[in-house]
Amino acid sequence: MEHADIARELDALAARALARFPDAIRNDDVLRGKLRRIAIASDFATDVLVARPDLLEALARDDGAVPFAPPDLAADARDDWPALLRRHRRAESARLVWRDVLGLDDVDDTLAGTTRLAEDCLRIALEALEDVFARNHGVVRDNAGQPVRLVVFGMGKLGGGELNFSSDIDLVYAFEHAGDSDGPRSPAAEDYFSRLGQQLAKLLDETTADGFCHRVDLRLRPFGNAGRVALGFAAMEQYFQHEGRDWERYAWQKARPVAGDLDAGERLLAMLRPFVYRRYLDYGALDGLRAMKAMIAAEVARKELADDIKRGPGGIREVEFLAQSLQLIRGGREPALRERRLLPALRALRDAGHVPDETEAALAEAYRCLRRVENRLQMLRDAQTHALPTAPLDRARLAQGLGQATWADLEAALQPQRGRVSREFNALLSQRGHAAEAGGGNDLSAYWRALPKGGEAATLASAGFGEAEAVDAALRDFARSPSVRELSDASRARLDRVMPVLLLASAPALQPLLAIRRLLALLHNILRRASYLALLDEEPAALSRLVDVVTRSAFLAERLAAHPLLLDELLDARIEGPLPDRALFARACAAVVRADDTEASLYALNEIRQQLSFRIALATLDGRQPAQTATRQLAWLADAVVGQVLVLAEREMQGAHGRVPDASFVAVGYGSLGGEELGFGSDLDLVFLYDAPTEAQSDGARPLDAQRWFARLAQKVVSLLGTVTGGGRLYDVDVRLRPDGGKGLLVSSMASYAEYQRERAWTWEHQALVRARAVAGDATLREDFERVRRDTLGRARGAVALRTDVTGMRTKMRAELDRGDAANFDLKQGEGGLVDLEFLLQFLVLRHAHDHPPLLVPRATPLLVEAVVEARLLEAAEGAALLEAHAALLSLGLSCTLDRRRRRVARDAAVDAARAVIAAQWQRWLASA
Repeated sequence: MEHADIARELDALAARALARFPDAIRNDDVLRGKLRRIAIASDFATDVLVARPDLLEALARDDGAVPFAPPDLAADARDDWPALLRRHRRAESARLVWRDVLGLDDVDDTLAGTTRLAEDCLRIALEALEDVFARNHGVVRDNAGQPVRLVVFGMGKLGGGELNFSSDIDLVYAFEHAGDSDGPRSPAAEDYFSRLGQQLAKLLDETTADGFCHRVDLRLRPFGNAGRVALGFAAMEQYFQHEGRDWERYAWQKARPVAGDLDAGERLLAMLRPFVYRRYLDYGALDGLRAMKAMIAAEVARKELADDIKRGPGGIREVEFLAQSLQLIRGGREPALRERRLLPALRALRDAGHVPDETEAALAEAYRCLRRVENRLQMLRDAQTHALPTAPLDRARLAQGLGQATWADLEAALQPQRGRVSREFNALLSQRGHAAEAGGGNDLSAYWRALPKGGEAATLASAGFGEAEAVDAALRDFARSPSVRELSDASRARLDRVMPVLLLASAPALQPLLAIRRLLALLHNILRRASYLALLDEEPAALSRLVDVVTRSAFLAERLAAHPLLLDELLDARIEGPLPDRALFARACAAVVRADDTEASLYALNEIRQQLSFRIALATLDGRQPAQTATRQLAWLADAVVGQVLVLAEREMQGAHGRVPDASFVAVGYGSLGGEELGFGSDLDLVFLYDAPTEAQSDGARPLDAQRWFARLAQKVVSLLGTVTGGGRLYDVDVRLRPDGGKGLLVSSMASYAEYQRERAWTWEHQALVRARAVAGDATLREDFERVRRDTLGRARGAVALRTDVTGMRTKMRAELDRGDAANFDLKQGEGGLVDLEFLLQFLVLRHAHDHPPLLVPRATPLLVEAVVEARLLEAAEGAALLEAHAALLSLGLSCTLDRRRRRVARDAAVDAARAVIAAQWQRWLASA
């Protein structure tokens, strides 16, 4: 049909529609122009406005700026309910068409309005039916006698708040507690709510003389059409634990309580969150998506749905599945991604660094475009269709209504949008990392698949492996292990794709046998966790990063093997960015502590500590930050953990014994914790102090005197820090630096601590106090500790006696602890090592703080060196040389720790230069003893 013929057809259609309205309306030029646009875009809206002049009058007055009020479903007029609901739905839908077609609302407004309309109808219909059921059957009550209500969950686009114009509504019914109703027949909750749900669906869905209100689909409930219409929360949780399928994770991702007991509905969603969002990076979700995509593709091909803008290539569903998949993969670890709505979900993925800015913008634009077309298709005749029309006139109506001159113009506008969606979606689902790129990878694949009986070690040698025979033996042992032989077919296929890539990446390592042994230890631990194999299978970046990390760090290899959850860190978009500061460490730890569950809190604290320390280690291993920064961050992290463990311990003590009125408690960090120079895997030197009124007792049912109360609190802190959970152990604690050491009380009053430091402490204990700082507890008591510390360290001391004490203790320590020899230098205990520098600085503080009070402020070695220079005890050049020597030795020590080696290094020029700087200052200040 020619363009001119189409234009005439459109004019004739508009003229026929306008002829149906009264003359007064047709003579209003402005209103006639609006009605012409409505007539071309929507037969449905035209029919409604012809039948309801009152609606047209209202729309002409204010362009439908305010939604129409839902009807009142009176209890004594139940027969009128269907008509009232259907007339309201038609009226409000006509208003939405009016505003959409005239450009008064954008597509987001239209989707939100359609969602709100469905929610209003559901709410008033359910409330009306609940009143009827209460009169006829009573109210369901739980064991405590409290009323129980039905929860109506909106699924799909209703749950996401993005319902299209003529969509059905996917509903699932549930109830929180079992019980019987208190009416004369007392039906059980399941029967009661199933019947209520069925009547709700019928009231909305049934076609009458007024049409339908909303088509209702209940097939997304557990077991589908074969399942009960309404299930209790316990049954729902049991179903998803044992029967839930991949597609149901996608469905429940958007679930939202829309009617009934909304608070209870949110509680069920919280219970089901572990089913939807796994705690780890869940690349296994892509397998479920591939299966669903294959089914959809088969349906599209079978039904010739290429022009279906929902299910066809580059359609709405592909945008939704793309966003939902990325959410499922990462949402367990990143709560910000748990978003029901599509566009906010894309923005969250962009903000988290998982989708590039330009991709998010392009997908959002395509989504809005496709949803607008979808709505206009359905507005035409209020039909649940997603297929682009084939009739020339319908095509012209759709194009013109969307601001395009011709159908060809609309197709030209749609094609690039759908193409971009298809490319992004297919890229997500492409099998990544499944094959080694080089020919050697093919040889290694054949070699691996032939194990344990076949295969030749020569293949490994040809691939570049040193010690090929030993590597071959390790791989054969692994291949014949029960954990490999008992894998499912799917997991074995993943392993068969992963192993050749791991082997190819390991061959160039400096110690390939060591790398293979570490990798196999990790694989043994993750073989039964399909999601981790999926991560390595889907993400080549994770594979190469894994080989790099385990080759260079035994410490990180052990952490990965013991806690595979840390594999997620290899792909975390934040891993290359700046690490958190002190405040962010504190917030991260506080965020995972639960007020009602100590065990779960410890588990979560362990996980967050593992993740953050892993990130610190990677940054250090990669040279993205110096060792001094890493040790400071580790100390900040420990501070945050101790602070939260103290909160947990206090809560338990208060629950058992009440509070001690007007009392306070503080944990003091000594050693590397106090000096903010904590290593990987270091224990914590802690001292506990309290203050309480004389004769104070706790106010609980089982009161304790203050000393016993705080002693138990300290014991609990130590115990909780050392508790082994599935996430690991937080820290080992050393409390031997408390007053009187192992013979002293675990916790000291502030008064007795001050007296001890003043009267009985040894010089070496005052040395230790130089690095001590309060890390958790009451702010006022922290200030009291600082005052005691300043008074103790700021006393005037004789140089000779002090020098004798310091050098005597250092000589004794070196004799017992120095593991160096002629060829190797002990970085910590050797002469000119890190402890010598600590002792030197402690001597200078104790000797000169009386005259130079600023020396009392810093604890960390670099800051102490700077303070000593400021006090003019060292020249600036001497201070710079000490800082450089400290950084060099600390870096070497941290490298040893990361690779699980003793902190001994071969003596070379760089090492000798660093230790010589420290030794020279030692000679200057301390050797004259």
